[in-house]
Amino acid sequence: MTQTPVIVFDFDGTVALGHGPVRAFAREVARRLPLDAAERMLAEFDGALAADEAGARESTADAPLDGYDLVQRTAAAAGADESVLAEAYTASRWLLGTAEAPVAAPRGLAEFLAAAASAHRVLVTNAPAIRVRETLEAIGLGDSFDRIITSAGKPDGFARILDELAPEGTAMLSIGDIWHNDLAPARERGHRTALVGRHTPPAAAPDFRAELLEELFPALTSWLDSALAGEQASTPAPAV
Repeated sequence: MTQTPVIVFDFDGTVALGHGPVRAFAREVARRLPLDAAERMLAEFDGALAADEAGARESTADAPLDGYDLVQRTAAAAGADESVLAEAYTASRWLLGTAEAPVAAPRGLAEFLAAAASAHRVLVTNAPAIRVRETLEAIGLGDSFDRIITSAGKPDGFARILDELAPEGTAMLSIGDIWHNDLAPARERGHRTALVGRHTPPAAAPDFRAELLEELFPALTSWLDSALAGEQASTPAPAV
């Protein structure tokens, strides 16, 4: 008997799009710094984010993983320590999905998830549970996932989660915007991967790749059809 296929989605940058939460994080850090350091940090952050939006940032091995990593780097350069970053991040998450940290779902995602109801649809995020469900509701995805796992600790903590979600022989597809966190652990276990976003790091080797998630829906639907037919059981990936 074919086991139920599993589709795993990342949250920030995959399901919840937009720079609102990252900008809120940067503002919360700046509020906790001396004025000159805050201004310097925000100027560097805004410049780097603008360059990324303009497509001027290269996908190098030492580039920031995402907007949150960019905030952490610019904040550290301005003198913020770990306690400031932690406090600011938590404060920013209480703004998630509000006018101060707006996000939107990828076009067509609600319809894709509804059509994929025969799979086990799981949201796995490193973020805490703060306002995740409320934000999903606000962007039209309140009933779209069968399970939500927060504070996942990806990449290291992802291995245990993957093994729990997809016992041997289960077809699984992991979708995310950060190869190292969202996809590499899945690929190591032989699962299929889909990378979305502007940047493809040199080490990335996804099965599916597009800047916009909506561009992948036909291919992901075909994968699910094959998985339901028992043709997509995961196998260990070759070492890279």
